[in-house]
Amino acid sequence: MMSVVGKVKEIWRYPVKSMQGESLSVASFQELGIPGDREWALKDEVSGEIRGAKKFPKLMQCQARYLSEPTGSHSEPVEIMLPNGDPVATSDANVNEVLSKYLDREVSLHPRRPATDLDHYKRRVPLTEEELRDVLAREPDESLPDLSLLPSEIVSEITEFTSPRGTYFDAYPVHLITTSWLNALSSANPASRFEAPRFRPNLLIEGATEGFAELDWCGKALRIGEVIFECQIPTLRCGMTTQATADLPKDGQVLRTIVRGSEQNVGIYATTKTPGAINVGDAVTLV
Repeated sequence: MMSVVGKVKEIWRYPVKSMQGESLSVASFQELGIPGDREWALKDEVSGEIRGAKKFPKLMQCQARYLSEPTGSHSEPVEIMLPNGDPVATSDANVNEVLSKYLDREVSLHPRRPATDLDHYKRRVPLTEEELRDVLAREPDESLPDLSLLPSEIVSEITEFTSPRGTYFDAYPVHLITTSWLNALSSANPASRFEAPRFRPNLLIEGATEGFAELDWCGKALRIGEVIFECQIPTLRCGMTTQATADLPKDGQVLRTIVRGSEQNVGIYATTKTPGAINVGDAVTLV
């Protein structure tokens, strides 16, 4: 029996991995989510790895937008706005120089490559316990997540590569968060701001039941607009949630609250089973 569990409040696309994205009123969802989502990413020329704000948190203070609407067939140019208001485009000859100066680290910007380009996605720094604690920003007295609970194919990919090959996603191509989960965190820690830009969802859903509503959706299907999603696993959070972004200040207590109060997760991942369009205001139905 189908059950309405909320409606779409916001739709977001992020042209460059770890940068602020674009708010959309309507979006198509394909096999890799919204066309153009996480289409570009930076390579750290020192380590030789594709890296985001886990290592370069200043990326979260940059804004990225498409200059023409992407279709998913190829990489469209993106304009990046630095915090001081200076723009630079992915097509500009000096884009790598500008971003390297901003980050004080030699980097280069790359569009998504085919999954067969193993060298492009290869992890150069082993994902040891020390490295995992660093990228997840866990305190010495905080336990690390049990990665054995994750799907084996995902663990295999992120152990050998910096992202699932052929993408710049952390795990899956679609990320959903309910306002009820954010409200639960706010109730646990009223001094911090638990708002969507910290968590970078594709879909922010309101009207769900109280608490961590989307946990009940894992392993089930959701219909939103024309799209049917298969809900996968909870979204493990890292130190990016604590960094300054948009008008949100840097706040380490955000992650401490998540680790203590919501089993280190906020929101869930999903994959697209039936492609189609979603509009802001569309009902979210558990099917």
